Amino acid sequence: MTATRNLLAFDLGAESGRAVLGRFDGTRIQLQDVHRFANVPAVTLDTMHWDVLRLYNEMLTGIRKCAHEFGGADSIGVDTWGVDFALLGRGGTLLGNPRHYRDLHTESVMEQAFQKVSPDKLFARTGIQFMRFNSLFQLLALQRDRSPLLDIAETLLFIPDLFHYYFTGVKANEYTNASTSQMLDPFARSWHAELLSDFSLPDRMLGSLISPGTVLGPLRSRIAVDTGMPPVPVIAPATHDTGSAVAAVPAKGKSWAFISSGTWSLMGAEIDQPLVNEEVRAANFTNEGGIGGTIRFLKNVAGLWLVQECRRAWERDGNAFTYDDLAGLAMASKPFVSLVDPDDATFMLPERMPDALAAYCRKTGQPAPADPGAFVRCALESLALRYRWVLEKLEKLLGRRLDTIHIVGGGTQNRLLCQLTADACNRRVLAGPVEATALGNVLVQAIGLRLIGSLAEAREVVHRSFEVREYLPVGVDAWAEPYQRFLNFLRP
Repeated sequence: MTATRNLLAFDLGAESGRAVLGRFDGTRIQLQDVHRFANVPAVTLDTMHWDVLRLYNEMLTGIRKCAHEFGGADSIGVDTWGVDFALLGRGGTLLGNPRHYRDLHTESVMEQAFQKVSPDKLFARTGIQFMRFNSLFQLLALQRDRSPLLDIAETLLFIPDLFHYYFTGVKANEYTNASTSQMLDPFARSWHAELLSDFSLPDRMLGSLISPGTVLGPLRSRIAVDTGMPPVPVIAPATHDTGSAVAAVPAKGKSWAFISSGTWSLMGAEIDQPLVNEEVRAANFTNEGGIGGTIRFLKNVAGLWLVQECRRAWERDGNAFTYDDLAGLAMASKPFVSLVDPDDATFMLPERMPDALAAYCRKTGQPAPADPGAFVRCALESLALRYRWVLEKLEKLLGRRLDTIHIVGGGTQNRLLCQLTADACNRRVLAGPVEATALGNVLVQAIGLRLIGSLAEAREVVHRSFEVREYLPVGVDAWAEPYQRFLNFLRP
């Protein structure tokens, strides 16, 4: 009988972080929460930062709890969101708190960048969709502002790379996260030196690229003594959270799409080689690195950010709703009254999300939602319609039908959104597992320890370990008119 191995995954998202212990007996995995903590950006004057030192201390707390309350771990790995990075100076000194991707310093920087390298050339070189917060544009914003950090920085580490460095002392850039930066050649799977030269960006900061599943080294002895955790191996999972989430999709074959659903929705398909052409660029799809040499061919959609920010605004007003409360109110609201483009720039960082949604509706000649249920119904129906648009584009670009949509992540708990997605897209939806990102992190650690042999085998483990909920499309015809209305003000 195979001994159970305990694999500790740190999964950090835009709102919260968690330490999750995966107990793998060789056949199935059970997940157990060890420690959860908030991830609250720090705003100084008009600048938004990640409070990485507080997050690091929370992670040390998670290791202590794991060691003393959960029987310890056999390995540790970290995943986070993409694009954001830390700059280190001489001796590994952290040069300020990393910027938050929603920080306004990247506004208008894309347009300036396109004056040096045209959009079609930039996309042909990188295969990455254009978003103003991509790592390349963040660096160009620092360059434009004559930040002294670029002059003294010796190392650029993406956020999970930074925590792995603190755990092990090893500096490296994990491939799946680096692939979101718009600085990689997607075919050579290496830094694009010519591109960096065209923008006069120093390539000395960029380190060696490692594959997911790489054993970085043992937990530093000082941390081991402090936390009570032995110097177990620290393993780089797919450090980009979507890479980990997609690894945990319990799918077979090729005729499926995925939605990693949370603050963002990442919708796409898994392919073997990058797909880079003018049609892909026009649709603003992206090619990001996945597990086992795969490519996550996808598009970013705003996700549950709209609902989260509405809830936060109402809570500030003294009206506290749970997400279940809001889903119930939305379900009772009249359908298709008002629709929005979830990816409109006005929703990126509004002062108050309900006001931004109402203003958008009025601007587009629609009635503004009048109560929380109507606001949430508007947001969820708009998301479902955006998924339909992405699915249609995805199938056209790939030249094949995708029969099933797998939804993984926290958004699977929103049953209304799952059903609306099935209805709007006219596809079977399979929702689950909820903790897909932490699960994918654990699975890749298991691959790194050679407990699992391949991505396909990892997905079989998921299939054996977790149930999924099926949603079948109903009332499909009712979506035809709203979709046409939605298309009138949609941007790629």
